[in-house]
Amino acid sequence: MPMSPGYIPFHPNPSKPKYKPPAGAVDAHCHVFGPESKFPYAAERKYTPCDAPKEKLFALRDFLGFDKNVIVQASCHSRDNRAMVDALDASKGRAKGVAFVGEEVTDDSLKGMNRAGVRGVRFNFIKRLVEFTPRDVLQRLAARVHKLGWHIVVYFEMPDLPELEDFFTALPTIVVVDHMGTPDVKKGVDHPENQRFHKLLDKHKNFWVKATCPERMSVAGPPYDDVVPFGRALVERFGDRVIWGTDWPHPNMKRAAPDDGLLVDYIPRIAPAAAAQQAMLVDNPMRLYWS
Repeated sequence: MPMSPGYIPFHPNPSKPKYKPPAGAVDAHCHVFGPESKFPYAAERKYTPCDAPKEKLFALRDFLGFDKNVIVQASCHSRDNRAMVDALDASKGRAKGVAFVGEEVTDDSLKGMNRAGVRGVRFNFIKRLVEFTPRDVLQRLAARVHKLGWHIVVYFEMPDLPELEDFFTALPTIVVVDHMGTPDVKKGVDHPENQRFHKLLDKHKNFWVKATCPERMSVAGPPYDDVVPFGRALVERFGDRVIWGTDWPHPNMKRAAPDDGLLVDYIPRIAPAAAAQQAMLVDNPMRLYWS
């Protein structure tokens, strides 16, 4: 099936990063798509991507200088986690996963995903990407995965935080916030919206954050100068709870596909100190996914 009109494929020839990640570094947010011939895209998907199979992901991992991946289930596959689990099985222990499930998932399926290396579930609150799931359903799912020791990844946009905060803080697990809470960088780090998010992280020590996706938020474009202050503020204040990832293959980009090498070179700009890089790229994701 052809890609959705206007869908932008991933960069065909990323540059070699100037920055060399520390030994054992983890790309803690990426995806696999298809191949559609083996793992069809969900009928209810909001977009049809290009295939981005595990072989290309693992080759990119090696090219960029990373050792491991955390593969997050994407909305184009909906609740069919087979492509993600297949990639985990092929990784020889070098990948963990985050699933997307509904209340119909069986305990046996959850246990099977746990054996494969799944360590979390994703709750998506981006209305343009997924249909609304009632909060009571999400609460019951949270209680079930909590028994497995999994965490919950939440994807939302910063203006929606006030209506979601009470729900998030009632979750029984570690909560990992995707993409810095998707702030509006035009408003600045000190804007009350962003500061509310910082206060949430200050108060609730079970909240983690991904300092990811400057390419989605930047107005200026690469090298993402306008997003650096947001990532750096999180690393400086919450350095033991920050992780990083490429977001490859960058689904639903509205501009040219980012150069993954430039994204890696963004890392030392938000985490200048070697100790902060070690925490963000190695120690924190290992503690969250491999311990």
